[in-house]
Amino acid sequence: MVFPGLRYTWAKRQIDNKQLIGLCFVFLWFYVGGIMHFVATDFEASIVPPWIPWPRAVVMVSGVLELAGALGIIIPSTRKAAGAGLFMLTLAVTPANIYMLQRPELFGISMWLLWMRLPLQVALLWLILWSTRRLHRRR
Repeated sequence: MVFPGLRYTWAKRQIDNKQLIGLCFVFLWFYVGGIMHFVATDFEASIVPPWIPWPRAVVMVSGVLELAGALGIIIPSTRKAAGAGLFMLTLAVTPANIYMLQRPELFGISMWLLWMRLPLQVALLWLILWSTRRLHRRR
């Protein structure tokens, strides 16, 4: 387990294993993604569309929000709010994905990968909502 106390919380609430896997995926996605905002700041800033001011600050703030959301979803009392925040943050970064698709020559990333980001983002949005909803007891 990622955090020792988390196993107890999950075991006590007896959540569905599928939902637990989804929650772990969302946590890792945003935890690693949040760290990458600080490790690869220059690259992250380069994908911010030019019409958005202060790209470096935007990257730092969004990195902090990703880390806070990742940590928030593992605390049962903040899970739903953190999930809503991660959902809105994922929508907010959509312009970066579209900008990369419009200007692929700037990033050296294959076009098929850039096109795949859009349906993957829709799937991620669904997974955030599904995995952070109120957890139900097994029957």
